[in-house]
Amino acid sequence: MTPVVNTPSVPTVRRSRLSKLLRAMRKAPGPTTCALVIFALLVYAFMTPLVSQNPFEFAGMSVMDSFIPPMWMVDGMPDFPLGTDDQGRNLLTAMAYGMRTSIIVGFLSVIIGLVLGGSLGLIAGFVGGKVDAFIMRFADVQLAYPALLLAMIIDGAARAALGQERSVMTAIAIVVLSIGIAFWVQYARTIRSSVMIERDQDYVSAARITGRSSLSIIILHILPNVMAPVLVIATINLGIAIITEATLSFLGIGIPVTSPSLGTLIRNGNNFLQSGEWWISVWPCLVLVAFVVSVNILGDHLRDVYNPRLRGRS
Repeated sequence: MTPVVNTPSVPTVRRSRLSKLLRAMRKAPGPTTCALVIFALLVYAFMTPLVSQNPFEFAGMSVMDSFIPPMWMVDGMPDFPLGTDDQGRNLLTAMAYGMRTSIIVGFLSVIIGLVLGGSLGLIAGFVGGKVDAFIMRFADVQLAYPALLLAMIIDGAARAALGQERSVMTAIAIVVLSIGIAFWVQYARTIRSSVMIERDQDYVSAARITGRSSLSIIILHILPNVMAPVLVIATINLGIAIITEATLSFLGIGIPVTSPSLGTLIRNGNNFLQSGEWWISVWPCLVLVAFVVSVNILGDHLRDVYNPRLRGRS
């Protein structure tokens, strides 16, 4: 009688990227903490407006409650834990509305930059030749302009074309488009270099032999293999896009002052720093810093996960 041997199960060789990421995060408490901070701020930004009055509408303002300090200070009130601004807006609620706008602007800007830069990078890397040279020279010219300056130029051109009397949605769309266009070069250059390697691989040659078109080869075969580093760049650029939006709004050329944004809140509070109402600008600054730093640390961690050769160089 042949004895039954209990052989151990063979682990799966190919694991999903998600499981790999989750295992890596369990071994890295810092990035895990940053992920939790990002999640908490996202819940705060998108859930608070569902259960509270918009403080940027007339019904949400009360001049009688203006300049109330945080509740642990003298004259503070429990109804306004972080204090109020010059219009009597509850800063705890106002920051949620402002952060929601800033995050939406950041995400949409990253998507625009990713789609534009990704498309041009795929074309440049796959076609090559004069098309590649033209796209890359245009990218080199844009790199001579800082992203913030380029966004200011695009916003100024839009103001000249549309006039100062613009709707809030139009102003936000211009800011999103300006930041997105300013960031496409990084995606294009990264994808181009990856495509130039992938286009000579055997699986691409096999796809050509089977009669697949160049478009299907790019979308179905090459694109999935070059997305990992691009997603890391997108994660880091999210924080940069939010900082850019806050800077534009602080300078008065971004989100209108009548609309919620972390940049507009900081700009408004900056007018009262000298008079002692520090909380109007300090709290939005701290929320902005916490979110951007957490996004950057998480982006650096994702870079190390998807490219272990970079560990120890940062």
